[in-house]
Amino acid sequence: MPQSLEFDTDIARLDREMVFRYLSEESYWARGIPRDIFERSLAGSLCFGVYRDGKQVAFARMITDKATFAYLADVFVRPDARGQGVSKALMAFIGQHPDLQHLRRMMLATADAHELYRQFGFTALSKPERLMEKLDQDIYRKLAKTAG
Repeated sequence: MPQSLEFDTDIARLDREMVFRYLSEESYWARGIPRDIFERSLAGSLCFGVYRDGKQVAFARMITDKATFAYLADVFVRPDARGQGVSKALMAFIGQHPDLQHLRRMMLATADAHELYRQFGFTALSKPERLMEKLDQDIYRKLAKTAG
């Protein structure tokens, strides 16, 4: 683990503006997310902030019942902190969190970080024929049109 990193699950400590800006403007998965939905997503999750010298450099959240299931979401490392082991340190910290032990299933979706997550035990779906989804990729754009 990079020596200078600090991990915290205190939602009050998050740099909400930076996290919101990254998710709504830079991420491929939450681009355009409205602020109120972003805030509700934080409130309903176990959030992880990574800090270097008091400045937040990474974020992730787990949506979980803390007993049987968790879904890893919104994982990112700020561009100026990439390539320094931050994502691996974050995943190791998440994996050791007491509320995430002995879960039957953990899931995530990624377009480009499969190798990172494989290092922490994630694999392709064992029985993809059993899983279904209801996906609306344009929901944030639709909401923006109705709000505007």
